[in-house]
Amino acid sequence: VLVLVTFSGLLVTKWLMHFVVLLIELNYLLKKKVLYFVYGLKKSVQVCIWLCVVLGTWVLLFQERVKPSKDTTRILNFITWTIATFLIGSFLWLLKTLLLKILASSFHVNTFFDRIQESIFHQYILLTLSGPPVMESAQMFGKTNSNVSQISFRVGKKGKEGKEKKEKEKEVIDINKLHRMKQEKVSAWTMKMLVDVISNSGLTTLSNAIDESVYDGGNEVADKEITNEEEAIAAAYHLFRNVAQPGCKYIDEYDFRRFMIKEEVEFVFPMIDVAETGQIDRKTLTEWVVKVYKSRKSLAHALNDTKTAVKQLNKLVTVVLFIIIVIIWFLITGIATTKVLVFFSSQLVLAVFVFGNTCKTIFEAIIFVFVMHPFDVGDRCVIDGTQMVVEEMNILTTVFLKSDNEKVFYPNSVLSTKPISNFYRSPDMGDNLEFCIDFKTPVEKIGSLKEKIKKYLEKNPQNWHPNHSFVVKEIENINKIKMAVFINHTMNFQDYKEKSRRRSEFVLEMKRIFEELSIVYDLLPQQVHLIEPKTSEITSK
Repeated sequence: VLVLVTFSGLLVTKWLMHFVVLLIELNYLLKKKVLYFVYGLKKSVQVCIWLCVVLGTWVLLFQERVKPSKDTTRILNFITWTIATFLIGSFLWLLKTLLLKILASSFHVNTFFDRIQESIFHQYILLTLSGPPVMESAQMFGKTNSNVSQISFRVGKKGKEGKEKKEKEKEVIDINKLHRMKQEKVSAWTMKMLVDVISNSGLTTLSNAIDESVYDGGNEVADKEITNEEEAIAAAYHLFRNVAQPGCKYIDEYDFRRFMIKEEVEFVFPMIDVAETGQIDRKTLTEWVVKVYKSRKSLAHALNDTKTAVKQLNKLVTVVLFIIIVIIWFLITGIATTKVLVFFSSQLVLAVFVFGNTCKTIFEAIIFVFVMHPFDVGDRCVIDGTQMVVEEMNILTTVFLKSDNEKVFYPNSVLSTKPISNFYRSPDMGDNLEFCIDFKTPVEKIGSLKEKIKKYLEKNPQNWHPNHSFVVKEIENINKIKMAVFINHTMNFQDYKEKSRRRSEFVLEMKRIFEELSIVYDLLPQQVHLIEPKTSEITSK
């Protein structure tokens, strides 16, 4: 009987778990709320049930019915407590798995949901605008009940050996539901699906993942995945040709309504037309597509690094759990006598002395990565006055990349004690330019200078906010006036190359304004003393 329970128990419990999972999958509400945890805990629960059955069978067969000798009793008790230890260990393993699943799910929701939501919506825009004009009908000016707001992704799943399967599973996402979804109400199962979509599928412009019913039964077209910045620029070019009218150099809202419903156009068009001109030229569209590609790439890297950090944390907890199970086994079976306890206590004191600082460092690093989490992969940060981009995040260290591609490794325990500036998470940032003009410059010219700066900022709303500040800082030596202009970008400094380009254009515009208004600055006259050489010195020469 014991042999039958031992070897067939796993099979029976496996069938039982499959049946429970099937019932949960049939119930939509349960599937949304608990299926993510069920898949992760299925094996652990199966082992727990199996060990309970084995322990119960062992006790009933040998402990209750058999009256053994003293030595036999000791052996039976040893085996009983060993099985009980395995059962306790399986419960602890189940608890560990559950806590890590909750940690990973809540961490993804709190940190990445908004970015994932935005990234998938951007992909929906690319897929919709790269396809045929499905809204070019009488419904194009009103709301429609078509399923054009549903897109599907071919997500590659990994097998047991970690290799990607040839057949990719299909994940369907309703954009309208995703857009209305709140962070606080996102289920773990939904979040897992969204993470898999970002991690395992690339950014595409015309994908066979789009629901074919949109195209009236048309044939599938090949994927065109964007893998680098050059391909993003090429995709923007084809996108512009597909949306714009033949021979037209810009796109307006009417062109968008050929592809989207009116409500979507009202939301999407201002997202691309940041200058609010009512027209989108090819340059503006290209900049937006490149920005979407870079954002998707950095998000995928951040999610993959987060998975790596969770796996590293799982390994650390597994080692600690294994040590705890061994200690419990020693205590329950009676192996841990007084002498053994004294020996292990002395070794524990020595281990605390040797590894205490390491344990403290690991704990601080875990808190920094999963609780503080001041940055993600791809974020541009300033640490100790040095500007760097986050290249890789691990449990113990973070790798940064300087502007000259030098890699810098920072221990996370050290980073937790430093102030960190994060450009990516900052709102639209400000800039300033200081300059000096001659003290004799008329006030009218200064007024004209202020007016021209204001007109330039209003003329380029895609780069600058109109609100600015013109400050006269001080007068030095009654010969020059020190001034400063404080301006606000329509972006943060995550894309530092773009920030530098905008500032350069503004500085050149200031130079042009200075030349146009003849505003200069001359140094004070310097007194020059001319000394006539002596006659004797001239004669000697």
